[in-house]
Amino acid sequence: MIIIQVCVGSSCHIKGSAEIVELLQNAIGGYGLEDDVVLAGSFCIGKCNRIGVTVQVDNDVFVGITKDNFKSFFEENVLRRAEEERN
Repeated sequence: MIIIQVCVGSSCHIKGSAEIVELLQNAIGGYGLEDDVVLAGSFCIGKCNRIGVTVQVDNDVFVGITKDNFKSFFEENVLRRAEEERN
């Protein structure tokens, strides 16, 4: 099970955390990962960045997630991890 926490603290909220949550929900559903991923909100993860949202995937923290880099972030850090866990 992959646990994804999206920062919804004030800084990330202003930088688009709601949009990132929506993109994650759509990607999780689109790839049929509903049974493999838990998506949760989190208040400040403590790694604020000037651009984008902070997202934690299991124990790994990623900063600067935006709609522009979301696809590569998801493929590299969620989809690949889900495929590895299935095998």
